[in-house]
Amino acid sequence: MSEKTKETVEKRRLRLPSFSVQVIIGLVAGVLLGWLALSIGPVGAEEPNWLTTTLDTIGTAFVTLLKAVVPPLVFTAVVASVANLRGVANGARLAAKTLIWFAITALIAVVIGIVLGVVLKPGANTGVTIDAAADPGSSGSWLDFLNGIIPANFLGTGVGVETVTDADGLITGATGALSPNVLQIIVISLAIGIAALKVGDKAEPFLTFNASLLAIVQKVLWWIIRLAPLGTVGLIGYAIADYGWSSLSSLAWFAAAVYIGLALVLFAVYPILLRVNGLSVSRYFRGAWPAIQLGFVSRSSIGTMPVTERVTSRNLGVPSSYAGFAVPLGATTKMDGCASIYPAISAIFVAQFFGVNLDITDYLLIAFVSVIGSTATAGMTGAVVMLTLTLSTLGLPLEGVGLLLAIDPILDMGRTAVNVAGQALVPVIVSKREGILDQGQYDSATAESLFASDDVAHPEPQTSSQTGAQEPEADREPAATGFISIDTSGEACPK
Repeated sequence: MSEKTKETVEKRRLRLPSFSVQVIIGLVAGVLLGWLALSIGPVGAEEPNWLTTTLDTIGTAFVTLLKAVVPPLVFTAVVASVANLRGVANGARLAAKTLIWFAITALIAVVIGIVLGVVLKPGANTGVTIDAAADPGSSGSWLDFLNGIIPANFLGTGVGVETVTDADGLITGATGALSPNVLQIIVISLAIGIAALKVGDKAEPFLTFNASLLAIVQKVLWWIIRLAPLGTVGLIGYAIADYGWSSLSSLAWFAAAVYIGLALVLFAVYPILLRVNGLSVSRYFRGAWPAIQLGFVSRSSIGTMPVTERVTSRNLGVPSSYAGFAVPLGATTKMDGCASIYPAISAIFVAQFFGVNLDITDYLLIAFVSVIGSTATAGMTGAVVMLTLTLSTLGLPLEGVGLLLAIDPILDMGRTAVNVAGQALVPVIVSKREGILDQGQYDSATAESLFASDDVAHPEPQTSSQTGAQEPEADREPAATGFISIDTSGEACPK
């Protein structure tokens, strides 16, 4: 094709704003449409108006699409990760360091939460009344980890059934939906990946098929991520239309304490950890921002997980063989917002509200539950589950959960954003300390790096099967086709 023809094609092509700008436009449009839907108000017997319903449908559909690719993405990525590492010892070392950093950041976050709870006294400065207290209906347990880690079936999925009743209370129908347990899928994938390595040459066709399937899943994910600006419109618009901000008045001090804690973790603790490890703060946020933003509007770490995994390997330079394991694990166990900041401040709030004095032992218990409890409730992720586990461990009334449910969706936005940021941060730090981080990719990453071409395979760091040490750069071989590639040019795919 001649240069003149190329120029003509470029002129005819519709030039869209960059992906980052598209998301910001979606965010602004969502806020405006949300306030418009809120001003229209409910219709008839408190039924949502057409605009609220439309926003809800758009947002829910987008998150549902993301969740649909979670099981195949986790399975194929973890199996491929085990096969690519070619050494259980090295994988075990990376996993151990990942968990240690999960614990370190969780401990820092819970200490911040405890200090804010003690200093700001949200339970003593609230307008909520005892009438709002209610049993949460379900609670976390220290046995949940054992129950959640054992796969119920080969797919690691369960079926949730919701019955439909008429005015007389009679069941008229039922709806069911598959609910993947990511922790169980990780266990299944690790077992199959290790078994494939032990089988040897006979497993090569399976590993080749798995790599091809991973490439296909990633392509589908690429299409779904492209819908993020539209999904943002629906998610943030419905959040404003459905919840508004009126419920914040009686719990404003509590909400302020939680968001101050979240901001300190996201914009103070994480940057300090990055700088200590010789990493640029601005480049981290520039690369991780698409996942953080989506976590904020979607309020789902699991739904955001495909994007988190992609920005971690594509934008931040973490080897895909490691990111494919660390990010799914983090989506179930790494929750600095839901499992550290929020339970700490909430437990202190409940104690202050009911006039229960906490001593140093109680604060140590809060820290212990926040660091270890997120693993114990890995099969039942969620801030309410973590809060009930914390309250029951301290012997505080579980009815205190009901005091906080009115503004939980508003708080959940910030909590999930911090969760997602931490799930991307730890693999970056571990990769940097292990010497396997693609520094050039980290330094040049932008939101557009998400859409760099998948056609060029990214060289994966190989390790010695005997020593587990990293091989010299010149001795590395390209990863098998299908692994997440990194295009250091940062050039977006053709529209």
